[in-house]
Amino acid sequence: MADFAQTITTAYATDGAALDLGRGVHDGVVVTAATVKLPLRMVNRHGLIAGATGTGKTKTLQGIAEQLSSAGVPVFVADVKGDLSGVAEPGDAGGAAAKRAQELGLQFQARGFPVEFFALGGIGPGIPIRATVSDFGPQLLAKVLGANDTQEQSLTLVFHYADAKGLPLLDLSDLRALLSFLASDTGKADLTGIGGLSPATVGVLLRSLTGLEDGGGNEFFGEPMLDVHDLMRTAPDGRGIISCLELPAVQDKPTLFSTALMWLLAQLFEELPEAGDLDKPKLAFFFDEAHLLFEDATKAFLTSVAQTVRLIRSKGVGVYFITQTPKDVPSEILGQLGNRVQHALRAFTPEDAKALKATVSTFPKSAFYDMETLLTGMGIGEAAVTILSETGVPTPVVHTRITPPSSRMGPADDVEAKAKASSLWAKYGTRVDNQSAREILAARMAAPAEEAEGAEPAQPVRPKQAAAPHRQPAAEQKEAAGAMAGGVAAVTSFLNSREGKQLQKQVVRGVFGLLKKKL
Repeated sequence: MADFAQTITTAYATDGAALDLGRGVHDGVVVTAATVKLPLRMVNRHGLIAGATGTGKTKTLQGIAEQLSSAGVPVFVADVKGDLSGVAEPGDAGGAAAKRAQELGLQFQARGFPVEFFALGGIGPGIPIRATVSDFGPQLLAKVLGANDTQEQSLTLVFHYADAKGLPLLDLSDLRALLSFLASDTGKADLTGIGGLSPATVGVLLRSLTGLEDGGGNEFFGEPMLDVHDLMRTAPDGRGIISCLELPAVQDKPTLFSTALMWLLAQLFEELPEAGDLDKPKLAFFFDEAHLLFEDATKAFLTSVAQTVRLIRSKGVGVYFITQTPKDVPSEILGQLGNRVQHALRAFTPEDAKALKATVSTFPKSAFYDMETLLTGMGIGEAAVTILSETGVPTPVVHTRITPPSSRMGPADDVEAKAKASSLWAKYGTRVDNQSAREILAARMAAPAEEAEGAEPAQPVRPKQAAAPHRQPAAEQKEAAGAMAGGVAAVTSFLNSREGKQLQKQVVRGVFGLLKKKL
């Protein structure tokens, strides 16, 4: 026992701030001296929380989110079942969490945390999160539509055309209008020099759009689009705000919400500057039901996900995938997840047994445990843990009884009222309908044929008050004010407008099919 406690204490020792994951267990006994900690500065080395249904993954996620918030780190979590919303309210001082804390030698303090509740396009309670079709990009959209490689390439061509012709794709009706136009005689002529679209492909895409529209796409795609910096705020008391995306209303639309989560991650990747190694991350992003993202994914899509996960670490973001087994995550991504919390697995079927063996093979050898026995014998709220130490060295696997959350372990009361009371509701609560591709193409098709032939679609002109709000840093505002006399302010204003952003996207579109290609 002494050797065990000494080994674990030494391996998990930290000089800086750390998250308390729990206490080591040896021969069925909790060793309170064997503290299992995750250094705060290593949170952006990404991680995996895995385990069979009902083994405690959600509560582990909740406890980690609480500690990150207390450390001043903003957190984003996907609340698939609705029970994570309880993080906003204090837990039960006389409940199971308090008993678990006492068992681990901890003092339990029931408390809630600062939370913003979001929902995809307002489907369910929460501040609506929306994305424009243009910013979502062809690759992520192809994933949602279930498109094959050829159809994905065709979508990329469509987006290229929209950029080149100044046609803002804001919602699905814009994309539908553009596809129909490109299938017309006039549209076909515009594409002759860059490959064109087959009528069959256009037909498939239009039919797929119908399914997406019926499946919540009409609500999700549109404006105002979420500014990802609103996910990276702290409360007045210094605690990180937990952004909780409520997904119970879209549980039956797994492809939509899993791909929307990936879009959020891609937006963070695009928007955030390089930060290098920090004492604590700028944001911790928890990606629940991660297996849904990778099902039937194309090779190009997986490559983009792997690239995003690999590079976003240097921007101060830690990404944690929550799923049932490590095999749910492709190896090129699994290899980038340095922190592992593996709850119990079941071996009731031949498929379960195969998954168990695959999981065992991903763990380092242990001097204290038979991994196969451990992974099938752990109780609820227990996990096999290995993380990266402050020096970047993988720690020994330790059977850990997990530190309980101090907030409510169940749904919060009146999530809708809490969301509407947020200062962000005024920013995102009401949908706006700016001029876009649908209106521009309708006007073009209505014009005389001799005028329409070879004409460029006019750039949309929108009232300033209809544009999505744009926040500049204070330093940029000061610089713009000082340069106003020289005319710089006018240029800056244009670049921050819808038209200016559209022009910029013609130069750089980022990841997931947003990179502009010369065709």
